[in-house]
Amino acid sequence: MTEAEQKNAPDLADLEQEGEIAADYVEGLLDIADIDGDIDMDVEGDRALVSVVGLKGNELVGPGGEVLEALQELTRLAVHRQTGERSRLMLDVGGYRERRRAELTKLGTEVANQVKDRGEPKSLQPMTPFERKIVHDAVAAAGLRSESEGEEPNRYVVVLPA
Repeated sequence: MTEAEQKNAPDLADLEQEGEIAADYVEGLLDIADIDGDIDMDVEGDRALVSVVGLKGNELVGPGGEVLEALQELTRLAVHRQTGERSRLMLDVGGYRERRRAELTKLGTEVANQVKDRGEPKSLQPMTPFERKIVHDAVAAAGLRSESEGEEPNRYVVVLPA
């Protein structure tokens, strides 16, 4: 991390405050929706992580994580409203993001191996920024390079041969 990045990186107390604000906001949403769930807070790297655990059903995740993405953006807005700072907070519901991370890491590794074998680039389906980052990391770990192309919400990863 460069000196400039270190100066701009939020400190642990700021991230914990983001987590507290986000947890209160999400807890309020759960109460309004009459959904039972517990809130866990953590700091992972340079972002606060708030997880809703103990849920029955996937109504807060939605197809392809669409509802979860929307809830995360609303939660980030709630944090921004109170702190005045842009939040990189990560919201997880029922372990969805961890399961998705494992799936995408496997996908990135498999596609990298295919590209190595065939020597031809391969494009993947559109993904969220969170999902693309995981695939980029898996491809890099496999020793190849990847790029994101297209416009949101149809931005996708292209895995390139060495």
